[in-house]
Amino acid sequence: MSKITFGLLMLALISLALGLFTQDQLGNTPLIASAVLFACWLMAKALGRRIKFDPQLR
Repeated sequence: MSKITFGLLMLALISLALGLFTQDQLGNTPLIASAVLFACWLMAKALGRRIKFDPQLR
């Protein structure tokens, strides 16, 4: 997993935890941010699997 995908996953988990523990103060904003970050993580994960470096290819 690249640094970008790991960062997106951690941000999604942090915003999900923030949304679950501070529901009254912030409303639904952290949950929406978590969903968007998770979708970006899935997209980065899918794109990262398609692009692979093959040292044998010349």
